[in-house]
Amino acid sequence: MKFEIKGMPSQECVCSGEASSIKELLESAVRSDMDLTFADLSGVDLAFAELANAKLNSANLSEANLSGANLAKAHLTVAKLDRTNLVRANLSEIRLLGASLAAAKLVEANLTKAGLCGANLSGADLSKANLSQADLSRAILSGAALIDALLPFAHLSAASLCGAKLNRAALSAADFSRAELFGADLSYADLSGAVLSGARLNGANLSGADLSFADLPGAELVGVNLSGADLTGANLPGADLSGANLTGANLTGTDLTDADLSGANFTGARLSGANFYGTRQ
Repeated sequence: MKFEIKGMPSQECVCSGEASSIKELLESAVRSDMDLTFADLSGVDLAFAELANAKLNSANLSEANLSGANLAKAHLTVAKLDRTNLVRANLSEIRLLGASLAAAKLVEANLTKAGLCGANLSGADLSKANLSQADLSRAILSGAALIDALLPFAHLSAASLCGAKLNRAALSAADFSRAELFGADLSYADLSGAVLSGARLNGANLSGADLSFADLPGAELVGVNLSGADLTGANLPGADLSGANLTGANLTGTDLTDADLSGANFTGARLSGANFYGTRQ
């Protein structure tokens, strides 16, 4: 049977040929290294498709089923994948710069070293996804779910994670400099050695989180819940912790030089070796 893949916005034929399905036609085109820029594949069932190294820049894959698909090293810059099913898909080293993945399902997806700079992932479900060393700088992750996700050494500088759920996420050595995390849930997350300089975490939940040796100079932590958190050796000079809840927290060797601690609650906190020089209380 003859199938064809149309392009946007003209709906002219981008690719056609004999195949058993659109999926088979697409896989054949990818194997031939065909340029499928602007291809319209919205709503198509591409489950478990082999699309490694595909050239799908500016393509429309919104609401498509790509569960279990292999898109390793594929090029999808500025592509549309809103509400797309990418559960357990292999997206390692994929290029999704400026792409839109709003409300996409990426549960347990492999996004190691993925390029997601400036991508829109608002409301996306990335629970248990592997984003190790991924570039999410300036990405929009507002309201996204990253519960139990792996993000060690990930780049999230200037990213927006307002209201995001990062419960128990592995974020060691991740870069959150200048990121916005208003009201985010980071309870029991591993942020050891993470960089949060200038980050805005007002109203965030960091209860039970591991922030040992994290770097937070000038961070905004107004009204943050840090109860039971581990801040051993953390660096917080000039940080705003006014109204923060630090009950039972471990601040052994923490640097709080010139920090604003007005209204903060330190009941039961361990403060051995902490530096309170120039703090406001």
